Amino acid sequence: MAGSTNQELDVITIGRSSVDLYGQQIGNRLEDVGSFAKSVGGCPSNIAIGTSRLGLRSGVITRVGNEGLGRFIREQMVREGVSERGIVTDQTRLTALVVLGVESDTAFPTIFYRENCADMALEEGDVDPDFIATSRSVLVSGTHFSKPNAAAAQKKAIRIAKDLGRKVIFDVDYRPNLWGLAGHDAGESRYIASSQVTEAYRTILPDCDLIVGTEEEIRIASGEEDLLQALLAIRALTPGVIVLKRGPMGCVVYDGPIGGTLEDGIVGQGFPIEVYNTLGAGDGFLSGFLRGWLGGEDLQTAATWGNACGAFAVSRLLCSPEIPTFEELRLFLDEGSPHRALRKDKRLNHVHWSTTRRQEHPRVMALACDHRLQFEDMAREAGADVARIEAFKVLAVRAAAQVAQGRPGYGLLLDDKYGRSALFETVKHPFWIAKPLEEPGSRPLRFEVTQDAGGRLIEWPVDHCIKCLCFYHPDDPADLKAQQIDKLRGLYDASRAVGRELLVEIIAGTLGPLDDTTIPRALEEVYAAGIKPDWWKLEPQVSEDAWARIDATVTANDPWCRGILLLGLDAPLDDLRRAFKAARCAPSVKGFAVGRSIFGPAARAWLRNEMDDKAAIDDMAHRFSELTEAWLALELDPLE
Repeated sequence: MAGSTNQELDVITIGRSSVDLYGQQIGNRLEDVGSFAKSVGGCPSNIAIGTSRLGLRSGVITRVGNEGLGRFIREQMVREGVSERGIVTDQTRLTALVVLGVESDTAFPTIFYRENCADMALEEGDVDPDFIATSRSVLVSGTHFSKPNAAAAQKKAIRIAKDLGRKVIFDVDYRPNLWGLAGHDAGESRYIASSQVTEAYRTILPDCDLIVGTEEEIRIASGEEDLLQALLAIRALTPGVIVLKRGPMGCVVYDGPIGGTLEDGIVGQGFPIEVYNTLGAGDGFLSGFLRGWLGGEDLQTAATWGNACGAFAVSRLLCSPEIPTFEELRLFLDEGSPHRALRKDKRLNHVHWSTTRRQEHPRVMALACDHRLQFEDMAREAGADVARIEAFKVLAVRAAAQVAQGRPGYGLLLDDKYGRSALFETVKHPFWIAKPLEEPGSRPLRFEVTQDAGGRLIEWPVDHCIKCLCFYHPDDPADLKAQQIDKLRGLYDASRAVGRELLVEIIAGTLGPLDDTTIPRALEEVYAAGIKPDWWKLEPQVSEDAWARIDATVTANDPWCRGILLLGLDAPLDDLRRAFKAARCAPSVKGFAVGRSIFGPAARAWLRNEMDDKAAIDDMAHRFSELTEAWLALELDPLE
């Protein structure tokens, strides 16, 4: 396994780093695309992310602009576990951009916005020898030999790596128009013969321990048109391992003399799948191959893993976001898939989603201020205009911020109806945020504003979690349960389609008897419908046995569930402390989301003009602080 050496990293990739904008409408011209999905792109950056997902320790050397897209790349690298030490912020150039459409399974019009872009300004001074020394290998990429400054930077990295006895990997990465050999409208072009390119590539081949390229890339690297002769020409320059990528035919690995036919090499297992978008397939392949090669596996295993990761990439839309994690790869290799279009495999998709979430949230202590009907009742009782509710919710955010002080683990539940200004306020703070979608008090469940959940969710910030309260009891009439489950299933599907986390809140105690089996049975029925929320929000339980059953239910049905948050139901703080203690036996319980117990007294007094803003903030902060301290104290105390 990787990580057995003294180096901190397994691989450092060098070169392109862009933002990819891929058309979300499939089967039309780029001119007709209406919306785009954003992700990190550029072969070296994709491979850094892919290898990290697969369990290697990776870093990247590149440049990004001093603007939102450059910061997005840097932040995404951190989220993916990639070392950002080698990322330089260019103060004068913009981050590179790629726009792509999917016309068909063979046509992918691509536009590269790379005129004087940040990553192509990479220079020798950006390559830190101490950083190179932390890694077992460096990966250089073909495009960055197209400019003298970038080529010099990569050659410096090669020299340092060779002097230190590290491995050098060459991703041929040939794009004719990035060498100025084709026009802006020829981004899809993969091969134009060029002695200039061949000369640049041949000069670095002798230093390479691993060379990876498509049939076209092997030809351009060698200068030979015949593929077998091309392999022989490369072998004459280097004893390194050569990997020939052959698209749907998988790959052939040559370790030693080149035989008399292309097939005289090591062939990994192939995976016939439906092609959705070929861009990114090579980056997925090389990520998987490196996971095997650097991880000490034999070449056939490395080739198989590369082929499998390439299959994932071509079966999905984007590049780096589609590369599997090692958990997903193992599941696919062990059990396969009934779908040629892997993006339609719900089991694989769930593992992919669950193991690539944007942020970790091992604990959430949230002030729930998403109430609407309850606030309207408070305003009516106080004789206040409901328009004042919006201003109060801003105070609630400030109270939570006063307690959190920028630390992770704190959150807020806020709504769009009265919480719009409060949601804008949260941008200043690193809160976990959840927003309600349900129509308050609805049973059977209905959504607020519109029943088209997907259409509404596309407008939500990507880190905002969907919260949906469902009044659901397992002893409800069958037809009522069916309606509610259908509504939740539609919301679950929409949440996955738009890439938003889902919290399902179940309240059963107001609807019928609540015993040790009530909530576990309710959760089993939701899971049986194929719904796997990222979070559950549940009411305090009658016993530790109930919590043990709930915990077992969640773990058995979805080991990747984020966890359970306790709700408050306007209970006194002392009751909530006891509820916290009772839930300690359930490891799935990760925190709480409590509302009226915290904001209720301040809201009533503030709406009656008996409390000013500062007093309201201080009162809420005091109550929220008491609950967070109670939760944290239980985490620190050993279980009896």
